[in-house]
Amino acid sequence: MSSPAEFYHSLPPITKAYGTVCLLATAAYQLGLYHPFHIALLYERVFYGFQVWRLFTNLFFLGPFSINFGIRLLMIVRYGVQLEKGPFDRRTADFLWMMIFGAFTLLVLSAIPIFWSPFLAVPLVFMLLYVWSREFPNAQINIYGLVALKAFYLPWAMLALDVIFGSPLIPDLLGIIAGHLYYFLTVLHPLAGGKNILKTPMWVHKLVARWRIGVQPVSRGQPANNPQQERGTASGVAFRGRSYRLGD
Repeated sequence: MSSPAEFYHSLPPITKAYGTVCLLATAAYQLGLYHPFHIALLYERVFYGFQVWRLFTNLFFLGPFSINFGIRLLMIVRYGVQLEKGPFDRRTADFLWMMIFGAFTLLVLSAIPIFWSPFLAVPLVFMLLYVWSREFPNAQINIYGLVALKAFYLPWAMLALDVIFGSPLIPDLLGIIAGHLYYFLTVLHPLAGGKNILKTPMWVHKLVARWRIGVQPVSRGQPANNPQQERGTASGVAFRGRSYRLGD
């Protein structure tokens, strides 16, 4: 088996960066370096107090160290890695754009009072889970060794479990909405004959190339977010027919 350091270095860049920042944010909180109030998404302080950092910092706080924190971090590592190494293989810019679009969508949805949430890290993780469930709908999932189901239903099963265990419903629901919106605009709508209106912007490609993040595509003329390519890639990954335990 590889060492923890080797495992960490083997993680794809965007998933590794996001998971690391989330871990550091919680560690800093546990050390008493800041109070969550100072990074929470409070729109009145953003617009009237010019505390713009709140639009970003809230996206990395998964809560204090706990079982829930561990599950969320595990979800980032498992589903983020499988997405970035599977359907988004050699498409680092597209994966980064998905995360940016998801964060922006969550910020907009959270501006609606009924959907407001002070921290959007959990919804962003749930968005990753939802997109993964659509890319690998037939993968077999075993939740805590008690319930076996197809990956397509996993987001709803996790939402139900969170409600049963007393966690708020809104963050999970926000992630599902953001994930479905992304998947609809980039996959379902183009496959139905519509135009892909959510292509990865050139500035994201330039950012990835400039900082040499991930593996660059071989063909420079290859269009971003090609749904036909995505479907073929997803179906070719050897995840189908295997059983995954959430806590493994």
